[in-house]
Amino acid sequence: MANTQTTANHGTTHAGRRISTETKASFKTTELIAYVVAVIGVLVASAIVDASDFGAQEAWYYITLLTIGYMISRGLAKSGSRDFYDDVPDNDARH
Repeated sequence: MANTQTTANHGTTHAGRRISTETKASFKTTELIAYVVAVIGVLVASAIVDASDFGAQEAWYYITLLTIGYMISRGLAKSGSRDFYDDVPDNDARH
């Protein structure tokens, strides 16, 4: 239910609704940054180190584990959290 208020210049206006998304977008989180840095670190390490010690197979195994961890952390972040915003029309917009 929207609240109603009266202004001198515009007559009656309606306040916006309070809306929420499930959680923040993934590209706005530090989890994504940490994940990307970790994946790049694993790839760089596998390229620098001798293949007999740490090769491509081990690198992709660790990247898979990082991906599983990232997906679990995003799932936990989404469960029960909300990112609130107001659905307010911009009455003062200049065209």
